[in-house]
Amino acid sequence: MRRLIAAAIDHRGVVAGLAVVMLLYGTWLAVNSKLDVLPEFVPPTVNVQTEAPGLAPEQIETLVTRPLENALAGIAGTARINSESIPGLSVINLVFEDSTDIYLARQGVAERLAEIGSRLPPGVAAPRMSPLTSSTMDLLKIGLVSDKVSPRALRDIADWELRPRLLAVPGVARITVYGGERRQYQVEIDPARLAAADLSVTDVLSAGRSALGVRGAGQIDLGAQRVPITTSVTAGAVSALERTVISTRGDSNILIRDVGASA
Repeated sequence: MRRLIAAAIDHRGVVAGLAVVMLLYGTWLAVNSKLDVLPEFVPPTVNVQTEAPGLAPEQIETLVTRPLENALAGIAGTARINSESIPGLSVINLVFEDSTDIYLARQGVAERLAEIGSRLPPGVAAPRMSPLTSSTMDLLKIGLVSDKVSPRALRDIADWELRPRLLAVPGVARITVYGGERRQYQVEIDPARLAAADLSVTDVLSAGRSALGVRGAGQIDLGAQRVPITTSVTAGAVSALERTVISTRGDSNILIRDVGASA
């Protein structure tokens, strides 16, 4: 120790220079090191969800999950693909290698989904990726089950009551709602009446979409003020849909209610 201390004193300039170099190097490491309070402990993962209302798990597995798995297979850096088919929903998890850039992985998944999305069966929603979040994103899962309330009412409660309140809680970044029945207008067509009117299902669909579409109605200028004109299809939408004209034959109109099963 005496020799070490004596050498350090004799070469104090070298010791001071090394100390300065070590201080600068330590400062650079502290500024540029990748530190995180909650570090990622799982490999890069991309979650793809596809809603298919009304389909059973077996149908979803055959018509939705398998085609999506085949389309997503082969993306660079993919380690494994896990899937789950439940009533009304298909969930696919793509796990990538640790060295894979998550942004490049999501780009590859988006490109494949754009190709396969248009080839899914009618009534199936477009596949969508979950937002990019950390591995600790799923902290709580809540299920709504009732023997008295319909699935449509449960979905309304989840969308309009639970979701806004949970998003207002500090620290909650995202809430995903799936399942249940979304509110929609359905037209039950009588095949015999449709054939008697010499119409097709496409004619009924086109008329229904035109009737419930939201359009700009313009405005009225009244001297010192301008009054905008708005259209609303919410109030009385069912009756308006029933009275929608599908086709005109001479002096008579064929309405949607004329070809409906409950007309």
